[in-house]
Amino acid sequence: MTHQHYRPSLPTFRRRVNPWVFAVIWPALVACMPAHAQPGAVAGAAQLGPSVKRGQMLFETHCMECHAVDRHRAGPALRGVVGRVAGKAPDFFYSQALESATHVWDKPKLKAWLSNPESVVPGQEMNFQLDSARDRDDVVAYLNSLVKRGKP
Repeated sequence: MTHQHYRPSLPTFRRRVNPWVFAVIWPALVACMPAHAQPGAVAGAAQLGPSVKRGQMLFETHCMECHAVDRHRAGPALRGVVGRVAGKAPDFFYSQALESATHVWDKPKLKAWLSNPESVVPGQEMNFQLDSARDRDDVVAYLNSLVKRGKP
């Protein structure tokens, strides 16, 4: 004699479960889950913060046409830019607008610059911006990771 386990068919199961569970409660529970635990979430899709590694890739893709980390090109070298006074990198010839700037490059100022350089320093000569806020966050995280030479 074999034992058969009772397993209700799907229509029977749905009749036994209150329809509110599927219509209201389940979506509310899913919305409260962390992104990485939600059904259908792609592994690694939830970003906890800016990515230095992605910022480096974006820098190498978009910024290295004019900038380098340790030497001047069409734009100034960017190692140590976070914390530096705008328009004051040694041995670089700046536009009149940037030479007159007095602000210090910090994360919010760099993000604003990468969003719209002209709004930060009217009359500057950089003709580039990053449209994505995530891209700006990642590039600034990368620039912030570039410590000055001789420092740990």
